Amino acid sequence: MSLIASHRDLDLDVLERLSADAHSVGRAVAADGAAQTGAVVLATCNRFEIYLEVAPGQEAAAATAATAVVAAATGLRAADVSAHLRVLSGDEVPAHLFAVAAGLDSMVVGEREISGQVRRALTAARADGTTSSGLERLFQSASRASRDVGTRTGLGAAGRSVVGVALDLAEPDLPPWAQTRVVLVGTGSYAGASLAALRRRGCRGIRVYSPSGRAAVFAQARDAVAVAEGGLADAVATADLVVACSGAAGGVLDAETVAHARAATGHPRVVVDLALRHDVEPTVGDLPGVRLIDLATVREQAPPEHSEPVEQARALIRAASSEFESARGARERDALIAIERRRVLGPLEAESARIRATARPEDAADRAVRTLRRRTRTQLHAPTVRARAAARAGDGQAFAAALAELASIPSPPVPPTA
Repeated sequence: MSLIASHRDLDLDVLERLSADAHSVGRAVAADGAAQTGAVVLATCNRFEIYLEVAPGQEAAAATAATAVVAAATGLRAADVSAHLRVLSGDEVPAHLFAVAAGLDSMVVGEREISGQVRRALTAARADGTTSSGLERLFQSASRASRDVGTRTGLGAAGRSVVGVALDLAEPDLPPWAQTRVVLVGTGSYAGASLAALRRRGCRGIRVYSPSGRAAVFAQARDAVAVAEGGLADAVATADLVVACSGAAGGVLDAETVAHARAATGHPRVVVDLALRHDVEPTVGDLPGVRLIDLATVREQAPPEHSEPVEQARALIRAASSEFESARGARERDALIAIERRRVLGPLEAESARIRATARPEDAADRAVRTLRRRTRTQLHAPTVRARAAARAGDGQAFAAALAELASIPSPPVPPTA
């Protein structure tokens, strides 16, 4: 099962609060082993999702426990958290995650960053010891489906992303990228994606400012230049482009700072605000000579959601999700078949092992048990074959009939030994 919230359901500031302490949420949820055996948390700039492997019949308890953990981490009331998170179960879960991993549920449909975020969510769960075999299969299958979509539709190579759309919109108002001077505000995952996107376009004059004081470490690791604490106003005054994506509470760049910079130097020309909560005061967009691009602008100008490649991608994801569910159902049914076979054959297998450990091979007792075991296997063969064929075909009625036939076969009494 999964509990999800995204830009489609909530205001971005609510999403920011839900994602505030996402890393600790997975560990805390998984620690409650009574209801679930694994947890993976996927938190990005426009979604917050918890995936759980839940014991049968424990879905409601797992949802309540996860809601309580999120409430404790965010300071929101449990009732509010419950209202914000949609609960998915059954085949809804892979259908949703596969679409997410392929970028089909993103603000910019077909974005490529999300596939890496899905992989990193699983990696983080492994490091924290919160994943499970079922969640491993789910997330690895989602990543394979995403790669297949990218290969067969070209969406992955189209450069679609929130950052990419924002930079496309900014480009007409800027010098050539090699000459564009940029101030990047923030040091999180979106700042990293923004810096990489700028570099791909040929931009080299990138300075980094962090409201939290992490600019030096971030910039050094990426061959950029850090802006000293208190130096944002001066940096903005010499920048053609400001890209803000820190999400700092209370904002980072106000209209007065930008107005003074414009009056003194004519810079900046474009300000991009990619933060869930505005890093940039919205009235910056009213200043003469300044273009403000924010997430609402990106959403409005994003590529169409119903182009031919996108529709092809949706069809591929539906097929991959259906295949995953069929395989999962077949595994569950195989487990039921194995239980019935062990019930019937188990005593004979145990007796055969005991005899072989204590008597000479081929003595009378050993032969008697092996003969009975062969007969019993023959009796089990036909309904086992029918049950497995029905499981592969997804024929629930035929499977139930074959399983009932297996359940009706008694375990034969173990022959007495001399």
